[in-house]
Amino acid sequence: MRIAIEAQRLFREKKHGMDVVVLELIKNLQEIDKVNEYFILVKPDVDKCIDETANFKVVELGGGPYPTWEQIALPRAAKRLKCDILHCTSNTAPEMPGVPLVLTLHDMIYMEGSFLSLLKGKGTAYQRFGNVYRRHNVPIVVKKSARVITVSEYEKERIADFFKLDPTKLRAVYNGVGEHFKEVTDLQVVEQMRAKYRLPEHYFFFLGNTVQKKNTPGTLLAYSIFRERTGLDIPLVMLDFDHQDLTSILDEIGKPGLISNIFLTGYVNNAELPAIYSLADLFLYPSFRESFGIPILEAQACGTPVITSNTSSMPEVAGDGAFIIDPFKPEEIAQAMITIMQDPKLQLELKTKGLANAQRFSWRGMAEKVLGIYHEIGVKSKK
Repeated sequence: MRIAIEAQRLFREKKHGMDVVVLELIKNLQEIDKVNEYFILVKPDVDKCIDETANFKVVELGGGPYPTWEQIALPRAAKRLKCDILHCTSNTAPEMPGVPLVLTLHDMIYMEGSFLSLLKGKGTAYQRFGNVYRRHNVPIVVKKSARVITVSEYEKERIADFFKLDPTKLRAVYNGVGEHFKEVTDLQVVEQMRAKYRLPEHYFFFLGNTVQKKNTPGTLLAYSIFRERTGLDIPLVMLDFDHQDLTSILDEIGKPGLISNIFLTGYVNNAELPAIYSLADLFLYPSFRESFGIPILEAQACGTPVITSNTSSMPEVAGDGAFIIDPFKPEEIAQAMITIMQDPKLQLELKTKGLANAQRFSWRGMAEKVLGIYHEIGVKSKK
């Protein structure tokens, strides 16, 4: 088979969730599949993070902004390359693909709530536009897809119910956790990371942004409650978060003085994230809604106690290796922080169970299942 994989943003310098997923998919397919011919379709950018091999070719495509690249340049390239399958990996796809389509639909959060809420919601203008575009595009392309892949059983049920999809075309394929995510104990590396990112001796780690589902205001309020109730001066470390946005949120929750206790590291590349997790006393992931939650596994694999939510996919992913809370109750998040910090036995239990849980997930396993889906379509197309 000739398989095209859409990886539009893969070469950008600052990679985030879906970029990591497609990068791991490609790297693991390169390891396990020496037979099929692959074309990785990307927009030109600065980080050439994939090496070509005998059956994997990188095709850089111009074509303007995101929608025109996807709707025009991408399907033209797939047809020109005479591909048997086009796998679009980041929720959206060409509405006239021209070849059998596999769609990875990570979530359908943008389909929930009103259209007006998308336009007026929090987040950057780019994020709001992306949600509007997805809301238009996804209902069309899910119907045209030969297979739809999503990342958890929870999201599979949501997608099947919302779009009334034939269950035979919908697959749940778990994400993985990188093998480099492990506890960092090398003292030289520890000191390098502390110096580079100005990390305090003890800290809580929170990965949040301005998108409502991440529950950043509630998490910051819980952190404030923890400080007030315990008197402990443990800073909070946040990655890749804008200082002005943070100030605005702290003003919103009535805790402007908290700014002096929060460390903003800026962007941290994936290779250095294990150190950030490993050195943290706790990892906070009390989102309202996630389709999967890769950071839960990353923290568990690094031996860091995790606090996460009892909503959507998070209990499914965290297993018994996390402290589960109601994310809509900041007081409950704060009490979980207090309970863990006061109980060394519980810390060890969460670490041990978290390490075991993370071992259930691998990028190789994910790639093997996706390859099986490609073969399903290939067999069907020959009939």
